[in-house]
Amino acid sequence: MKIVVCVKHVPDTETKVVIADDGKSLNPAGVKFILNPYDEFAVEEALRLKEAQGDGDVIVLSVGPEEAQSSIRTALAMGADSAILLKAGNSALYDGVAVAKALADEIGNLQPDLILTGKMAIDDYGHQVGSMLAELLGWPVLGTARELTFTDGKATISRDIEGGRETVEATMPCVVTAEKGLNDPRYPSLKGIMQAKKKTIEVKDANLSQSGFEILEMTYPPQKPAGRIVGEGAAAAPELIRLLRDEAKVI
Repeated sequence: MKIVVCVKHVPDTETKVVIADDGKSLNPAGVKFILNPYDEFAVEEALRLKEAQGDGDVIVLSVGPEEAQSSIRTALAMGADSAILLKAGNSALYDGVAVAKALADEIGNLQPDLILTGKMAIDDYGHQVGSMLAELLGWPVLGTARELTFTDGKATISRDIEGGRETVEATMPCVVTAEKGLNDPRYPSLKGIMQAKKKTIEVKDANLSQSGFEILEMTYPPQKPAGRIVGEGAAAAPELIRLLRDEAKVI
C-alpha cells in the first residue's frame, strides 16, 4: 500500500510569537517550529499500517518554507520512507484551497492508495485542507478518525459525535484525517534519527494558486486588567457580588 501523509510545519504552542514589522505575519526569529501534532497521529497510523501489512511505502508531503524540512525530518525519523517539500516561503499567506490544490497536483503524480493527514493545524485551526483535498481528487473523505480499519478495499473509521460515536466507511482510495486518540505517536529512535539524515527530501517549487483571502492586520489580544482586592472575610462578600453582577456581568 502506498500512503501519502500530508504534514505541516507549525510554531510550537509553548513558544512566544512576535508579530513582524509588517503587521501581517509572524517574526520567525526565536520561534520554535515543530511537526503539527495532529499530523503526528497521521504519520504514526501510516507506519502502523505498513508494519501490519509487512510492506508498503509511506511518503511525507508538505507545503511550506525551506525550514519545513526540520519537521519533515521528524516524520522521516519516525520511520517514513521518503518526503517531498513543495517550497513556498509565503505559504502562510495562502488559504486552505490554494494549499489543497498544490497538494492535489503533486498527489496526482504519486497515485497513492490512501492519504492521511491531521484533522487540522494548530497554527490556524482551519480544519479545511483534508476535506478540500479529497474534493479536488474526487475521493471520499473520512474525517476526525479515532479508529481506522481496512477490509476488502474499504476503510472504516469511528469518530466521536455529540452524545455518542459514529462509524463511517468509504471505498479506497480515500482521505482520512486523524483525531487525537487515534494512536500514540512513537518517539524517533536514535537509529531512526540517524537514518533520517540519509533520506532525501525532494524539494520542488510549490504551484500555489491565487489565494481567496488577504491578511489585513495581526494584533495581540487585549491584556487582562489587573486583579482587585475588595476586602477581607465575610464583609467583602456584598461588594464582590456587586462587582461580579454590575461590572463583570457573570451573575
